Order: sequence, then structure tokens, then C-alpha cells
Amino acid sequence: MDPLLKLLQENAALRPAQLASMLNLSEAEVIAKIKAYEKDGVIVGYQTVLNEEKAGIEVVRAVIEVKITPEREGGFDRQAERIAKFSEVRSCYLMSGTYDLMVVVEGRHLRQVASFVSEKLATIPGVMSTATHFILKPYKQQGILMGWEHQDERLAVAP
Repeated sequence: MDPLLKLLQENAALRPAQLASMLNLSEAEVIAKIKAYEKDGVIVGYQTVLNEEKAGIEVVRAVIEVKITPEREGGFDRQAERIAKFSEVRSCYLMSGTYDLMVVVEGRHLRQVASFVSEKLATIPGVMSTATHFILKPYKQQGILMGWEHQDERLAVAP
């Protein structure tokens, strides 16, 4: 992997001047490489990882296992694309194993997520079954630990 991509993946907030000094390149070279990666679809977006609990953001997330019937000529791709277009869907992955797609959804409350599954997802032709797992608490997101304070792991010694 290009070291520039690795650095951006770890911290997209780094400025071109910072990246240039880290990579021994000129700032113009870094900017040109980034623009080329964006144009070619290698870099498709930038996101900030939030500690939603500290930010006071209330959101309900679920991971949904979806078993689907692949379409002739389109396989799983058309079904996955159709599912991924829903606004509630944050991520959608083709999986190996007992189910075909893993879909991560979010809503403002449990009813909204449940409604998405029962009224939108389950009614799509070709969706054979779903299993919904609600995310209770994130410990690590996109490679980042979610605010754990360092704790001394030694057991207290009792007198």
C-alpha cells in the first residue's frame, strides 16, 4: 500500500504539509497524489470517528444477517446494491458462511430499526431470512479504541 494512503487511513485530518514532511515529498506532490486517488475512486470519502456517548448522540445500531437468493446474471450484487441504497444502511458486506450479506443499520430508536427490517428489508423479493443483532456498546471502531482510560491491570493485594 502506498504510504500516503496508509497515513490518510490512520488520520485523514493530517494536512498536506504534514504528510509531505512525513513522506519526504513536496506538498504539491502530496496534493496531486491525493487528487489523483480521489479522481480514480481509490479514496471515496473521509470520516471522523466520534465517541457518541461523550457527544450526547443517541443512536440505535444493529447488525443484520441477511440470507438472499442470488439473481440470474446479477448474483448477489444487485440485491446488495438495492439494500445498500436505503438511508438507514450504514454498511453492507457480502459474507461467507451461513448468511450472504451483513448489513449495519442505524436509527433514532429501536422502533425505527425494527420498522426498517420488517417493512423494507424483509419485503424485498429474494430476501429469504434476516437475523438482527443490536449493538449495545462500541469498544473499538475503525481501529480506534473508544475512550478507555488506562487502568492498572494488577490485582490489588489484600493484607
